[in-house]
Amino acid sequence: MQKVSTGIYEQAIELLHEEKLEKLKQLLNDADLVELVQLMQELDSESRVVSFRLLRKDTAIKVFEKLDLELQEALIKDFAGTEAADTFKRLAPDDRVRLLDELPAGVAKRLLNQLSQEKREETSELLGYEEETAGRIMTTEYARIEEGSTVKEALEKVRSIKDHKKNILSLYVTDETRVLEGEVPLQDLVLSDPDEKVENIMKPYPVKVNTDVDQEKAARLMQEQDLVNLPVVDHENRLVGTVTVDDAAEIIEEETTEDIFEMAGLGSLRSDEATKSRTMIEGSLPQIWKVRIPYLLIALAGGLLAGGVIDGFEETLEAIAALAVFIPVIMDMGGNVGTQSSTIFARGLVLGHVNVRQFKRYFFKEMSVGLGMGLILGAASGVIAHYWQGIPGFGLTVFLSMALTITLASSLGFIIPYILFRFNFDQAAGSDPVITTLKDITALVIYFSLANLFMSHML
Repeated sequence: MQKVSTGIYEQAIELLHEEKLEKLKQLLNDADLVELVQLMQELDSESRVVSFRLLRKDTAIKVFEKLDLELQEALIKDFAGTEAADTFKRLAPDDRVRLLDELPAGVAKRLLNQLSQEKREETSELLGYEEETAGRIMTTEYARIEEGSTVKEALEKVRSIKDHKKNILSLYVTDETRVLEGEVPLQDLVLSDPDEKVENIMKPYPVKVNTDVDQEKAARLMQEQDLVNLPVVDHENRLVGTVTVDDAAEIIEEETTEDIFEMAGLGSLRSDEATKSRTMIEGSLPQIWKVRIPYLLIALAGGLLAGGVIDGFEETLEAIAALAVFIPVIMDMGGNVGTQSSTIFARGLVLGHVNVRQFKRYFFKEMSVGLGMGLILGAASGVIAHYWQGIPGFGLTVFLSMALTITLASSLGFIIPYILFRFNFDQAAGSDPVITTLKDITALVIYFSLANLFMSHML
């Protein structure tokens, strides 16, 4: 996501901290739509609500419509009841339905009940269509004129509805039962004789889809035919709505991304990871503690066990004091490699470069990478240990300990986040503590066991 303009972001943050709301109101309402949308994406939850409330109503609804569904849901939940209802009722019908699909049932029901009878019926009609169909995403805000009407009457119709039906670029011509007959671009209306009949200037048999057509198919049709609006009809060819170019572009982007993730075998990973990330960034303190503290308790237990390992090899450490010099070196190198590997896995998973169905292939490759790095770094540290301390067997002990620890750490860096992902735990919060715990304990056991094996003459 592109970072919002530094100027407006820093000014907004400064004015929020200083509680200069009048100046902030002026700043926000003077900004363009793109800047405001980016700003809302960057602000934390509390600052976003305050800033949104300072926008003019017409600007606020334009910004709200451009936000992704997660931010819309968060704003609706944070608003007071009347604010939420006011914002909700000003949305286009299709945008209302899309938001309702994401909201908890209780919140959705409350918002629906606060709509006028007309808007509630309009919204309920769209909710009656199957998800991911043209009927579900269409808007009922379109302009219709019956055949037999004149151009003058059609233009008067446009003027009468322009305030509550946005983006009118065409009029659809129907018979008295709403059966679609043709389409008249607004430009043709303006340039035609006022007394001309609309059916004489309309384009008959316009491209259309049924309500049950898949939303992606409808969007792709609009893309192929270069359409700004696509009429949607029922099975009796009666006009019931239109799909707009904005909705089509959004669907194509969503479906393309979804297809990529499905091909990679990741399914709903993108939305799941986005939800977890938002909880970690904007959640309440108890929510964050609930995710992070259990993993840190595992790390704490691991630290105590690592201490127990050192205590168990106390006699070895007392006999060969030089062993203490390389404990932090071996453990730190293992930690760094484990962090590298887990980061590489997480990034590859989110970007679709790692196919979880072929995890074994990636795992063994990473193990090979770790073994190679372990042999190289182990050899270097072993040579240093040998010439530095001059103790027989010490260089070999350090070499093998470093090689095995790095190999183990790189393997854990892939397998731990994979296990957490498969069981739907937060890998971002859990991977490093678990990897560090297992690596520390095993590294110490390896190090002291090898010391006992190769340096027994000093014990």
